[in-house]
Amino acid sequence: MLRTLLKSVREYKIPSIVTPILIIFEVVLEVLIPYLMADLIDKGVAVGNMDYIWKMGLALAVVALISLIFSALAGKYAAVASAGFAGNLRHDMFYKIQQYSFANIDKFSTSGLVTRMTTDVTNVQNSYQMILRMAVRAPSMMIFAMVMSFRVNARLSMIFVIFIPIIALALALIIRFAHPVFSRVFKKYDKLNNVVQENLHGIRVVKSFVREDYETEKFKKISQEIYQDFTKAEKIVTFNMPIMQVCIYACILLISWFSAKLIVFGEMTTGQLASMMTYIMQILMSLMFISMVMVIVALSKASGDRIAEVLEEVPDLAEPENPVMTIPDGSIVFDHVSFSYAKDKGKLCLRDANLQIRSGETIGVIGGTGSSKSTLVQLIPRLYDATEGKVLVGGIDVRNYDIDTLRNSVAMVLQKNVLFSGTIKENLRWGNEEASDEELVKACQLACADEFIRQMPDQYDTYIEQGGTNVSGGQRQRLCIARALLKKPKILILDDSTSAVDTKTDASIRKAFLEEIPDTTKIIIAQRISSVQDADRIIVMDGGAVHAVGTHEELLKSNHIYQEVYYSQQKGSEEDA
Repeated sequence: MLRTLLKSVREYKIPSIVTPILIIFEVVLEVLIPYLMADLIDKGVAVGNMDYIWKMGLALAVVALISLIFSALAGKYAAVASAGFAGNLRHDMFYKIQQYSFANIDKFSTSGLVTRMTTDVTNVQNSYQMILRMAVRAPSMMIFAMVMSFRVNARLSMIFVIFIPIIALALALIIRFAHPVFSRVFKKYDKLNNVVQENLHGIRVVKSFVREDYETEKFKKISQEIYQDFTKAEKIVTFNMPIMQVCIYACILLISWFSAKLIVFGEMTTGQLASMMTYIMQILMSLMFISMVMVIVALSKASGDRIAEVLEEVPDLAEPENPVMTIPDGSIVFDHVSFSYAKDKGKLCLRDANLQIRSGETIGVIGGTGSSKSTLVQLIPRLYDATEGKVLVGGIDVRNYDIDTLRNSVAMVLQKNVLFSGTIKENLRWGNEEASDEELVKACQLACADEFIRQMPDQYDTYIEQGGTNVSGGQRQRLCIARALLKKPKILILDDSTSAVDTKTDASIRKAFLEEIPDTTKIIIAQRISSVQDADRIIVMDGGAVHAVGTHEELLKSNHIYQEVYYSQQKGSEEDA
């Protein structure tokens, strides 16, 4: 995990190295101050030597000022290093996610990825800054203060040696019991984010069904679970302070007891006692800070593990060593293709699909819910890889193509139509960044979107809200179709993408496809027979298998599934009329 995370330090290596060096210089000077103070007391104040007092006072002021400068510089570089490290982590995670297949994203869930890129990165950032400063300062201070205390009085300093193992054992036990609880908390944070995300995304449904109380209760329940776990973890961590306080005051009492006797017998001076008291506080405060660092590290380790999971995840879809960069045509072949989302041959959702589609052909796909219509077409642009068999485009296995080349030649309008915040022009240019205004208008005319765009106040410069909430479902579908057409693809896939438009508009879109893009292979998934009956061939899906292939007339004569769908829709149309 640590090796994976540290790869993201990159250009912030110098601040990360400079910070500990500055901290060590600061600590050396800070430890030197009590030693100089002891000399000032014994050789200046005790004998009334004002020259020595002024001399040592000036030396102490200079040492303190230089120590302050080192501390300020260390703080600056630590902030730069930790903030830059966190920025790189977010960058690396985001770009890694862009390489994921749908299967990889399904593994983590959207809310889990959001938590990792926000809460978990912040925890790691805070921990990294503390490690650069406190994790260097505290041990350094303890070591140097111990050396100086042994230099002042070795017998008294042995008291520290007794208490350090006690504190170390207490810390180890605290971390051992607290870390599993923190790990559980962050998993529940994923659930909390998921609840919030679902509620905001479906707020119209929540309000229309008057389910605010139910959603509030669901949120309250998961929040309470997080509260309980955090409370439990904090209760464990709070043992840290009492243990430290007991050890600190025990050390002070013992050293005060023994040093008083040493002073009486003339074996120790007042200045040495003052310096020993300062070293006591420095050593024990260092131990306290070490304990704080260990607690923060225990907290951030859970976050670091979750971030490393994202960075170490191997995308399911790997680029071939020598990818094919050109797609000859839009022909498609399914050669004994089977597919399982679980990658388990015993849980296939698409079984032994065999199809041959000629370039430029229009293919309709119908079937009941769960018949794997969408699964079939998602294998063409390689959103998933076939579990068994091969999918060929242009006569070449899709796994041999450069992924960008393949997907630039296959335009796909998914069931869930997604528009992004921005103008209509900006959304359309997702299909082609270099598209001219004339090309935008042409694509929208083919998709029957130009008419409603012209009626908007700002026309093609109209701002689309996040998710396209300020346009209707049918308008969203037509804009997404226009966006796909701008790619000028060899293969165009419409996955139930005209379900929200009326039959007249649907027919106009199909007519435009036939006349304007005859060389493009068109695959149209639909629930309405009218949307596919003019296709060159129609594929009937049932139970995850290709049940039949033929023209509208052929299927109407020979296939009972097609007949059932057709006559039920015809009957419904007559009743509506």
